[in-house]
Amino acid sequence: MSEIKEKEIIKPGKYVEMVYDLYSIDPETKEEKLVHQSDPQDPEAIIFGVTRGVVEPLEKALDGLGVDGTFDVVASADQAFGKYDPEQVVELDRDIFTVDGNFDDEVIKVGANVPMLTADGFRIAGKVLEITPDKVKMDFNHPLVGKDVRFKGKVITVRDATAEELQPAGCGCGCDSCGDDCNCDSENNCGHDGCGCGK
Repeated sequence: MSEIKEKEIIKPGKYVEMVYDLYSIDPETKEEKLVHQSDPQDPEAIIFGVTRGVVEPLEKALDGLGVDGTFDVVASADQAFGKYDPEQVVELDRDIFTVDGNFDDEVIKVGANVPMLTADGFRIAGKVLEITPDKVKMDFNHPLVGKDVRFKGKVITVRDATAEELQPAGCGCGCDSCGDDCNCDSENNCGHDGCGCGK
């Protein structure tokens, strides 16, 4: 019996699926605002201790939990998505956003969040701040940068990670879209926000 329970407990190398509500916390009033709910049909999945960028207080709260284990944890801005970085606001050439020779004004609008690829092939998201005749100003700071946050949810799956999940095909870093142009470092981290290694 204890052996079965041991297999269900979150520890390094375990594949974990969880669902949670994410709240931002107003620094002055301490009021909480629901900003994200994960879909039980498409839960958040990580390899515990391997997936990079998991918010540290959340990772600590998950350690040792089993299926149906619950967590309710607050992370300060420094522990969560960091402080606002003005260097993450950049102006890009407008012609980057052309489709068939025309500016893509269906997608590129002030206030829109736009998924993009860096020159190295890493996926990042940016918010359009301003559009001029030759430039598009974008902010690549995380939407919750500078905010304290609260994660409240439960674990729905705990199992051993497969070899493929630990070392997925593509490049060895867990980014299956790198192709031949993968810039993984010695720890197989490509810094890619949308893959298992760069979160």
